[in-house]
Amino acid sequence: MIKSVSVKNYILIDEITLEFDKGFNVFTGETGAGKSIIIGAIDAAFGAKVNKEVIKTGSDRAYIELVIELKPDFNKKILTDNGIEIIDNEIIISREILASSSRFRINGVLVTQDFIREIREKFLDIHTQHQSYNYLQTKNHIILLDNFALKAHRDNVNTFGEKYSKLLSIKKQLENARSIVENSNQQEEFLKFQLKEIEDAQIEDEEECEKLEKELEVLSNVEKLKELSFSSYSVLNGENENILSALGSVKSNLSKLSATDEEIKPIEEDFINAYETLKDISSQLRNYSESKENDNERMDYIGERLSLLEKLKRKYGGSLKEILNTYEKLSEELNNIEFSQDDVIRLEKEEKELEINLNELSDIISKARIELARVLSKAVTEELEKLELPKSRFEISIQECQMNERGKDKVEFLISTNVSEDVKPLAKTASGGEISRIMLAIKTIFAQADDTNTVIFDEIDTGISGKASQSVADAIADLSKTHQIILITHQPIIAAKADKHYYVKKEQTDVTKVKVYNLEAENRIKAIALLAAGEINSESENFAKNLLGV
Repeated sequence: MIKSVSVKNYILIDEITLEFDKGFNVFTGETGAGKSIIIGAIDAAFGAKVNKEVIKTGSDRAYIELVIELKPDFNKKILTDNGIEIIDNEIIISREILASSSRFRINGVLVTQDFIREIREKFLDIHTQHQSYNYLQTKNHIILLDNFALKAHRDNVNTFGEKYSKLLSIKKQLENARSIVENSNQQEEFLKFQLKEIEDAQIEDEEECEKLEKELEVLSNVEKLKELSFSSYSVLNGENENILSALGSVKSNLSKLSATDEEIKPIEEDFINAYETLKDISSQLRNYSESKENDNERMDYIGERLSLLEKLKRKYGGSLKEILNTYEKLSEELNNIEFSQDDVIRLEKEEKELEINLNELSDIISKARIELARVLSKAVTEELEKLELPKSRFEISIQECQMNERGKDKVEFLISTNVSEDVKPLAKTASGGEISRIMLAIKTIFAQADDTNTVIFDEIDTGISGKASQSVADAIADLSKTHQIILITHQPIIAAKADKHYYVKKEQTDVTKVKVYNLEAENRIKAIALLAAGEINSESENFAKNLLGV
C-alpha cells in the first residue's frame, strides 16, 4: 500500500506530505480545488507521461516521492534482481521532473520508466475518467480469470507455461539441427577438405615461420658469412703476421716481469685470460667458416614451406596460432554435423510428445475457464445490479487462439449497460460514471484474485446520486477491507465511509497554491455538511453527523 506521498513544486503544489490509511482514504473539496493534482502526482511517480508544464512556475524541477509498504507475499525478486535493496519491507519510489527529462529511483537506485511501469501493475490500479489500467487491458483479463480459480487450475496453468517454454526451446534447437543437416553433405565435405589441408601441413611450432625465415637469410648469405668469419680468423691467427703471434711476445715479457716483480702478477693473469679468450674466438671463427656450405636443396625446401604456410595464413588466419585455432573450430563444426541427424530424430520425438501433452492440458484449462467465466459473469452482473446498473450484462468471452504460454484461449471482458445493446469489449465502454461503477463491481469480485493492493478512484460518483451513491459507498467500504482505497468524491454519503479524510483547498493571494488538510472531528463534519448542502448550517451539520454516526 501507499504509506505516504510527498510532492514538491508540482503544478500548484509548493510542498506537501500526506500519510494514508491502509483502508479508505478520501479527498473532498470544491470543484477545481486541485484534488486530481494529487492523484496525478501519484500517477506520475508510477511512470505516467507528463510534460515540463507540471513544474511549478518559478521552479526548475518537480519532485514526487512515494513510500510503499510491500505485501507479505510480494515477489521481491523483480526488485533485488535490479540491485534494489529492500529495508523493513518498504520501498521508496521517486521521480524528479526536469524541463528536458525525468529521473526515476527506487530506494535511491536509478531505474527506467519502463521498469516503473512494469511494477506499477503489482501495486496500483487507477480509475479516472480517462484511465482504468489493469482491468481495461485485455492482456490482463486471462490472468484475472485464472487467478480467481482454485489452486488446481492455477497449478495447471503454471505447469502449462513451463512446458510451453520447454517446447519453444526444443523448437529452436530443432530448427538449428535441421539447418545443419540440410547443408550437411556439402558442408561436411568442405570441412573435411579444410581440415586435411591444415593437417597435411603438420604445423607443430607456432613460431616456425620466424625460424625458417632466419635460416633462409643465413643460407642466402653463406659466402659472405664464410668470407667475414675466415678473414677475422686470419687477422687473429693467420699464417703470416697475426694478432695472437704478437700477443705471444707480450705474454712472454709479462712472464719474465712477474718472475722479477710480483706486483706485475695480476696484470699477467688478466692478460693470459684475454689471450686464451682470443685463441678460443679464433678457433670458433675457423670452425664457423669451415662449417658454412651452400645448401640449395635446403633453401628450396624452406621457400616451399614458407609459401605453403603463407597460403594457409591467408585462408585460415594471420598466424600459425590462428590456423591451429581455426582447426579446432572446424573440427567442432564437423562433430556437430555428424551428431545433428541424431539430434533431429531425438528433438522431433520430444517435440511431438510435448505438443500432445500441451494440447491435452490446454483442453483441461479451457474447460475450467469456460466454467469460471460462467460463474464470474453472473457474479459481476449481480454486483452491477447492486450499484444501480440493473440492466447491465457482463460476459467473459473465451475464443480459441494460437497457443501461447497460458494455453490456447483469448479471454476478454465484455459488457452492456443498456438492455437494447449487445455486449462490447470493456475497454470501449464510454460513460465515465459507468466505467467507474463497472470497475468497482469487477474489483469487488476480483478482490482476492489480483496482486494490486491500492486502488485509486477519481470521482467515481460522476453521474450518480441517491440510491446509487449509497450502493457505491457500501461497495467501496467493503473493498477497503482488502484493498487500500484512495478516492476523490463529491458525494457526502461516500466521503462519510472513509477512514481518513483530506480536504483540498485552492488558496489565492499573490500566487495560487493548493493546500491539503487532514480533517478530524468537527472539521470533518463541516466538510461533509458542505458537500451535502453547499453551505454549513445546522441542518447540513446534523445530516453530516448522522452519516458519520456521531
